[in-house]
Amino acid sequence: QVHLVESGGGLVQAGGSLRLSCAASGIIIRTYAMDWYRQAPGKQRELVAGIISGGSTDYADSVKGRFTISRDNAKNTVYLQMNSLKPEDTAVYYCHTRVRITSTSWKDYWGQGTQVTVSS
Repeated sequence: QVHLVESGGGLVQAGGSLRLSCAASGIIIRTYAMDWYRQAPGKQRELVAGIISGGSTDYADSVKGRFTISRDNAKNTVYLQMNSLKPEDTAVYYCHTRVRITSTSWKDYWGQGTQVTVSS
């Protein structure tokens, strides 16, 4: 069974930094694409950053240059370093991965989410 557990959220002033962690069990993260999503009140969940098995990363335009996704294979943990935070970054942040079940089907796994609040 796959479990993803996020931590590291909190309240921070604009311009500050936070580092989110996503500890995974049931999978070896270096063999899967891992993503961070966020959902602000009244808005749809959006993809923030992703890292694939080969190590390449991608980011939403709104966070490029400010956020960095990384992983520690020894700890089986994915991180999201968030710098220069803005009030519009306020959201619940979720860790996500997709696991192949059969040759034609996949299953999505989500963590419970961690709240990030940026005050102006």
